Amino acid sequence: MILAIDTSAAVSAALVRDGDVLAERAEFAPRGHAELLSGFVEGILADAAVSGADIERIVVGTGPAPFTGLRVGLVSARTLGFAWSVPVHGVCSLDALAAVHGSEVTVVADARRKEVYWATYRDGERLDGPAVSAPADVPVAGTVIGRGALVYPDAFPDAEAGDPDPAWLARVYSAQASAGITDFPVEPMYLRRPDVHGIPGA
Repeated sequence: MILAIDTSAAVSAALVRDGDVLAERAEFAPRGHAELLSGFVEGILADAAVSGADIERIVVGTGPAPFTGLRVGLVSARTLGFAWSVPVHGVCSLDALAAVHGSEVTVVADARRKEVYWATYRDGERLDGPAVSAPADVPVAGTVIGRGALVYPDAFPDAEAGDPDPAWLARVYSAQASAGITDFPVEPMYLRRPDVHGIPGA
């Protein structure tokens, strides 16, 4: 039983067992990540008639994404992992979106400040990225997917909408773990410094 969480774009959570989705919730909301996520986790546990004691591990999207929203998911995952005494694993959020589509794709997420996060894939395997660039500088390969691409139609005229699906985060984790990968760091992929910095000398 895996609880999967992603707040890199939409606020989303899913319960997955053996690849099957037991319950899930998602909402695109630029604000209120913390309030929504806690309610989503409580809701999907109730929907599936399970408790925290039934969760065996937590998988969380590590971005790349802007600082505030991404931090909510990572902190929540770590807190729940500590409370339930279960391991927490991080997976690149873009990997989950690419895994849904297969084939050759470029996944694009909004990085704000007239930039995007991107990575290219073939059959779910990441070939390049993740990186942050101006939209015109992204080396597009195959189909372009992701909410961030829709913000820049001149650079990505045929882009398809999409947000990372937490159920696919869980599936990507399971596939990589089965392939022998053991390192799933729960570290945020910001790819640049956050907008707000500490005061020098403070």
